[in-house]
Amino acid sequence: MYMFCLNARAYGSEGTLINQIKHFQDIPNTGLQELDMRSSWFKKLSVVLGPRLPLNWLLLCLISVFVLIALLGSSSSSAFDSITSSARSDLYSNYRRLKEQAASDYLELRSLSLGASNLREFGLCGKERENFVPCYNVSGNLLAGFKDGGEFDRHCEVSREQQRCLVRPPKDYKTPLSWPAGRDVIWSGNVKITKDQFLSSGSMTKRMMLLEENQIAFHSDDGLIFDGVKDYSRQIAEILGLGSDSEFSQVGVRSVLDIGCGFGSFGAHLLSLKVMAVCMAAYELTGSQVQLALERGLPGIIGNFISKQLPFPSLSYDMVHCAQCGIVWDDKDGMFLIEVDRVLKPGGYFVLTSPTSRQHGSSAGSKKGIMSNQIEELAQKICWRLLAQQEETFIWQKTIDAECYTSSKQGAFPPCKEGQDFQSYYQPLAPCISGIASKRWIPIQNRSSSFSRSSAELEIHGKYCFRVHHEDFSEDLEFWKSSLRNYWSLLTPLIFSDHPKRPGDEDPLPPYNMIRNVMDMNAHYGGLNAAFVEARQAVWVMNVVPIRERNTLPLILDQGFAGVLHDWCEPFPTYPRTYDLLHANGLLSYLTSEGCSMMNLLLEMDRILRPEGWVVLSDKLGPIEKARMLVTQIRWEARVIDLQNGSDQRLLICQKPFVRK
Repeated sequence: MYMFCLNARAYGSEGTLINQIKHFQDIPNTGLQELDMRSSWFKKLSVVLGPRLPLNWLLLCLISVFVLIALLGSSSSSAFDSITSSARSDLYSNYRRLKEQAASDYLELRSLSLGASNLREFGLCGKERENFVPCYNVSGNLLAGFKDGGEFDRHCEVSREQQRCLVRPPKDYKTPLSWPAGRDVIWSGNVKITKDQFLSSGSMTKRMMLLEENQIAFHSDDGLIFDGVKDYSRQIAEILGLGSDSEFSQVGVRSVLDIGCGFGSFGAHLLSLKVMAVCMAAYELTGSQVQLALERGLPGIIGNFISKQLPFPSLSYDMVHCAQCGIVWDDKDGMFLIEVDRVLKPGGYFVLTSPTSRQHGSSAGSKKGIMSNQIEELAQKICWRLLAQQEETFIWQKTIDAECYTSSKQGAFPPCKEGQDFQSYYQPLAPCISGIASKRWIPIQNRSSSFSRSSAELEIHGKYCFRVHHEDFSEDLEFWKSSLRNYWSLLTPLIFSDHPKRPGDEDPLPPYNMIRNVMDMNAHYGGLNAAFVEARQAVWVMNVVPIRERNTLPLILDQGFAGVLHDWCEPFPTYPRTYDLLHANGLLSYLTSEGCSMMNLLLEMDRILRPEGWVVLSDKLGPIEKARMLVTQIRWEARVIDLQNGSDQRLLICQKPFVRK
């Protein structure tokens, strides 16, 4: 077929091509004359060169043949490119035209991609995997010999699941309510929690929930709560010397790691105060705190202190909070408190609310608790100062004096070795003090409250992390501000064409109607997150930094964003159906360089993406085209977009369908 096109182009027109074909058909009629002519020419050539051709002439002829083949191959290749490019989905020169034709082209591309690939679609997983999280196979971990709580830890080396299938939603799963209504009311069928589990919960926020027939309702932030989260938050602010919890930023608190977050109401309240609160709790088979928080549109990630460090660098958070989180803090010779110290920034706070502390005085009805002597001693050894206590709540502050850890008075735990605390990707808990030699040892009270960074603030990220120039940082932010505007111009007509507003609803602006939980799978400097903040979009972003890329996570966390280190050759520590939008720039090329399976990555993305969720991948043409063919196996609708900026960069826009068995 392609050779025919090449010949047609060479002869110029259809009529000429037909005449040439007729000429070749007449060759048998003149065969004898042709043979006589060839014989005479051969005799003349034999007289000049002799009966045998010289070797150099033979080599010259051979080279000529190869050159001719190469020329013909390049021509046919160009013809092939022209044909395949016409078979691809239309590539648009600008986003305005894309916005106008998005809906119709979406269906066209799906039919083209399915027809071209002829790849078999993956089947649906069984019901037992509806809420399954890889690497947290408790029974498999027990068989591998893990015990004393280690069976609930993350062990990807044990549970390397080979089953390739699509995790289906539960039978009663419904599309979450739009934000902010979805923060206060969730569908009970979307999370794995029973009425008995709800009633037996010991969480401090249980009384703020109402379990109805098919919904779980949380009290909203409407001022009706008197004896609940608002009072608790106000109590913490008073201990810190503030007049109101709206003043947390005045003492440097912009990011909080909420350990054992219950049902997420404290984190939801902090987010309303513009404080980034990340829920972190251990893996739970049912009634998961992390799953509930993410279903409400709140940041969350599975993690615990059992045996490994958290996937954050040292000096990451302004406050670590634990309210009845179930951790015995004086266990393992204080290793858990040392890990809290590692992730706390200088001058940061550790807030502990525990009803299990022993009672002060002889009166059994006394409400004033006192912490155990062992925890008090450990806090002093790691240079924490007890600010105050009210009833069952204790607040310590981490020192801003790095020399305290090496003084003769303290000296209980040695400083970590140089570079030991840099790559903290699930390393074993270490009995040493981290971060005291880092340039990032800056009290939280002295840090900038803006996500923009001066040259001096960028300079602190050196040696073990990376060096970034202020011009590069500023250009990166401007690039993502422009890209974000393009993304919304692309997604807006598709979202509203697929999900018309419900009767009685006002016209929401994206992402208010559909998108709340966003993951940037290769976050770089956190520019996409900063662009969301500047655009005042009602989303939060989990910024993921691949472990073998430049470790930009300290810079991301210093901006007050949520982030985590992760190896994308492994599953991500979250429950199924917990993100509305997945974004990645350059991740496909990175994954190829790491020798990991692109198909496994796409299956993992499908697992953590909500039904009808979106994927935006930016990469070079080769990886994008490969991904476009693979996503047909997982039933995504996909389209490739040429940005027409003179490079081979492409966008792959996908949507996950709502598939039921």
